[in-house]
Amino acid sequence: MIVLEKRPEPSRGWSLATPVVAVVATMIFGGIVFGLLGTNPVAAIATIFWEPLFGEFAFYYRPQLLVKGAPLVLIAIGLSLGFRAGIWNIGAEGQYIVGALSGAAIGLAFYPAEGWYIFPLMVAGGALGGWAWAMIPGLLKVRFGTNEILVSLMLVYVAEQLLASMSLGLLKNPEGFGFPGSRNLQQYPSAHNAELIAGTGMHWGVATAMIAVILAYVLLNRHMLGYQIRLTGEAPRAARFAGVRPGRLILFCLGVSGALAGLAGLFEVSGPAGQVSIDFNVGYGFTAIIVAFLGRLHPVGILLAGLLMALTYIGGEIAQSSLGLPASAIQVFQGMLLFFLLALDVLTNYRIRLVQRERS
Repeated sequence: MIVLEKRPEPSRGWSLATPVVAVVATMIFGGIVFGLLGTNPVAAIATIFWEPLFGEFAFYYRPQLLVKGAPLVLIAIGLSLGFRAGIWNIGAEGQYIVGALSGAAIGLAFYPAEGWYIFPLMVAGGALGGWAWAMIPGLLKVRFGTNEILVSLMLVYVAEQLLASMSLGLLKNPEGFGFPGSRNLQQYPSAHNAELIAGTGMHWGVATAMIAVILAYVLLNRHMLGYQIRLTGEAPRAARFAGVRPGRLILFCLGVSGALAGLAGLFEVSGPAGQVSIDFNVGYGFTAIIVAFLGRLHPVGILLAGLLMALTYIGGEIAQSSLGLPASAIQVFQGMLLFFLLALDVLTNYRIRLVQRERS
């Protein structure tokens, strides 16, 4: 009989090995799924993980790793702070949308004026929009004790309806011949998040993600607030005795995660996406949850996990076009990664033992 036995203390070895084992397991079982769909599993896995880095058109796909990875890293860094403290913001997708709408609205309000101050105002608006949306579950939890998981998640659907309304209403392009969507911000230089170095994929969103990684590392390892975040997640009662104020910590963690998600939305709508549209959001807020846990809630780990997840996005798109894989199969493949990560993470705190069943 197989039983799980509690370890005296968490296994550091399994903690480090779990993400690697989860990726390998995802490759194996993902390959089985691709095989059942009639696609060569080896070719599918090679296309996803090899083609974007070393394939014939790798010179084009490599910069896209930064473009795809930046919003994931930026959102996941914010989420990880709350997750470490036991504060579960599952609504980053909504904060991402509202941040994009807030920032884009500021830029479009200035159209067609030109000025260096427009883009910084958009950045501030994006961060403020995401922060304000995150404060709704934060204030409700602090004041009334509501569940931040449910409230933040439900607000995603409200944000999606708001996005559709803005695309068809206030932010609709008056010169768009009736089609939904705003003006193209890529054609408005003062509001465009352009590449800082041509051909590299490096834009302000990528730079901000790198800065967020550094600041999060410093906060968690060199600042009293970071110590309080870690203490609250590991020993809530001890945190209270140490003078940690739960209400303030909840508002801080949700506020930071909302602001970073809003920034990710602003940098995306003013850069790669280019405009507010009904289908602007592509699930970055939910995928960032996988990135946060795959990176073990550590800033450097999140950076690496974000690039890995970006690789599956780009490789998945290549597999869809070259091998005919459906988009849903790629989404299942990405979902497997979180499933195996959470399943194997049990081995960090438990060991598997075979015991002989007692005879009656």
